[in-house]
Amino acid sequence: MITTLAAGGIVSDLTEPFGVNWFLFGAQLINFIIVIIVLKKFAFTPILAMLEQRAKRIAEGEEKLKRIETQLAESEEQTAAALEKANNDAKRLIEEAKDSAAALSEEKSQEAIAKAQDILAKAEATAKAESEKMKAELKSEFGQLVVATTAAVTGKVLTDEDNKRINQEALASVEG
Repeated sequence: MITTLAAGGIVSDLTEPFGVNWFLFGAQLINFIIVIIVLKKFAFTPILAMLEQRAKRIAEGEEKLKRIETQLAESEEQTAAALEKANNDAKRLIEEAKDSAAALSEEKSQEAIAKAQDILAKAEATAKAESEKMKAELKSEFGQLVVATTAAVTGKVLTDEDNKRINQEALASVEG
């Protein structure tokens, strides 16, 4: 065994039958290392950066969507509070009208009640119009966000027809 090591060694005894040329093997190993370095620098790193950027865009889109949903909930709460306040004010006005109507004649009583109901109807109409306006604005912003996110994720420029279709689908999913 010692003579085998001195005469060429175990490695050369194993590699000679397979025709291993150490010079070519070393050159191929160096070429392989160069290819790995080039691929890492010019292919893998930019691709990973692009994927990370897309993931950030998607996360930002989801964050904006959550903010819009929060704003919608807040606006609905504000609308409900405004409607409740208007109802309370209207009830208060009706009560005041009833109190003053007891002291006045029946004609004055009817006029005060009519005015209070008109105020209530106007307050409800105003609150409803404000609510519809806020909902329309939020739907529009939501549609624009969906279109922008879709364009960013797909990486292509969307046509007007694509924008309309995506807006309609997004609004249908929000309303449904």
